[in-house]
Amino acid sequence: MVEAETATRRPSLWEQAGCRRGVLTAVGIFALTRIAQLLMLAWLGHASGDGDSLRSRLLVWDGGWFLRVAVNGYPHGYTYGANHQMEGNELAFFPLYPMLIRGVAALGISPQTAAIGVTWLASIGAAVALHLLGTTLHSKRAGWALVAICCTAPVSVVLSMAYSEALFLALVAGMLAAAHRKVWWAAGLLGLGCALTRPTGAAAALALAVAAIMAVRESRTKAWQPLLAAAVALAGVPLFLIWVGLRVGDPSAWFRIQSAGWGTSFDFGSSTWTFLRQTLSTGDGWVPVSVALILLVALAAAGVALAGKPWLPLAVYGVVAMVLVYGQAGFYHSKPRLLLPVLLTLLPAAVAAARARPRVAVLSIVAWAAFGLWYGAYLVAIWPYTL
Repeated sequence: MVEAETATRRPSLWEQAGCRRGVLTAVGIFALTRIAQLLMLAWLGHASGDGDSLRSRLLVWDGGWFLRVAVNGYPHGYTYGANHQMEGNELAFFPLYPMLIRGVAALGISPQTAAIGVTWLASIGAAVALHLLGTTLHSKRAGWALVAICCTAPVSVVLSMAYSEALFLALVAGMLAAAHRKVWWAAGLLGLGCALTRPTGAAAALALAVAAIMAVRESRTKAWQPLLAAAVALAGVPLFLIWVGLRVGDPSAWFRIQSAGWGTSFDFGSSTWTFLRQTLSTGDGWVPVSVALILLVALAAAGVALAGKPWLPLAVYGVVAMVLVYGQAGFYHSKPRLLLPVLLTLLPAAVAAARARPRVAVLSIVAWAAFGLWYGAYLVAIWPYTL
C-alpha cells in the first residue's frame, strides 16, 4: 500500500525543478547574465568618457524618484513648476519597492546601497520564481531557458538598477507559479505585492482571479481560499490610487500626476500606432527603429504563445499587461522595459529552447543574450534619454 501511494504521489514543484541543484543552476544562469551586463556597462561607460561611475549609472532616472520616496516619503499634494504648471512627483510611484529600500537602509547602510541591494536580491528571487514557473508549466529545462531568455532580454539591464521591475518580476512569476500549484495563501500575498509594486499589478490580480474561478469550478471544496487570494490581490491597485486621491484631495490625482510628469495616459494605442508608423516610414535614428521592431516582435511572439493555448491565467495576465503597455501614451523608449515582466512574449522561445537539442538551445540563447545585454548597457551608458 505504501509503495502504491509513493508511486502515484505527484512530485512537488521543488522536486520537479531539480531541488537545490536545479534552483542553484537557475541562480547561476542569472548571475552570469548580471556579470556580463555589468562588464558591458562598465566598458561602454568608460568609452563614453562622461565620468559617471558604474554605481551612479545603476541609480539614474526612476531610481532617483524611488530614493526620494524612501528617504523623504510622499508629498501631500501636487507639485508645480516656476510657471505654475503641474509637474510629476513621487506620488506616481507605487510604494512596495521604496518601502523595502527604507527597511534595508534602517539597518545602517546608505539608501543608495539599499536600493541596489533590494534590486539584486529581488532579481535572485525572480530567477528562482521564473525557474519554478517554467517548470510547473512545462519542464525543468523550460524553467532554465525562461530564466536565461528573460534575464538577457533587451532592457533587462533594469534587473541590476534601482528600478522596480526586478521586484515585480519576482512577485508575478511567484504568484503565477503558486496559483498553478494551488498554493492560495502564497498566491494572494504575492499578488498583493504585485499590485503595490507597479500599476500592471492590476493585470496580475486579474490573472489570479481567473485562476481562482477555474479552481472553484474544478472543485467546490474550500472555495473561499482561492477567492480570498484573488480578492486580496485585486484590492491592491485601487487601494493605492484611492490613498493618493485622499492625500491630495482629488480622486483622479494619480492619473493627473502621471500625465503631467510623463505624458502617460491611456489613448487606446493611438500614440503607439503613430510612433510605429512614423518611425518605420522615416527611419529617424536606429534606437527608435529598434524599439519599433521590438514592439512588433513582442506582438508576434504573443500571438504565437496564444496560438499554443497557454495556461489561461498566464494568457490573461500577458494580454492585459500588453494592452496597458501598447494602449498608453508616454515615452516610447520605455515600452521595452515595461514589456520585460509580461512573460507571455518569452514563453514560445523558452519552450522551443527546452525542446531543442542542448547545443542548439545554448547557441541560440547566447546569440540572443549577446544582443540583449549589449542593447541594455548601451541605452544606459550612451543613450541620453530615460528608460
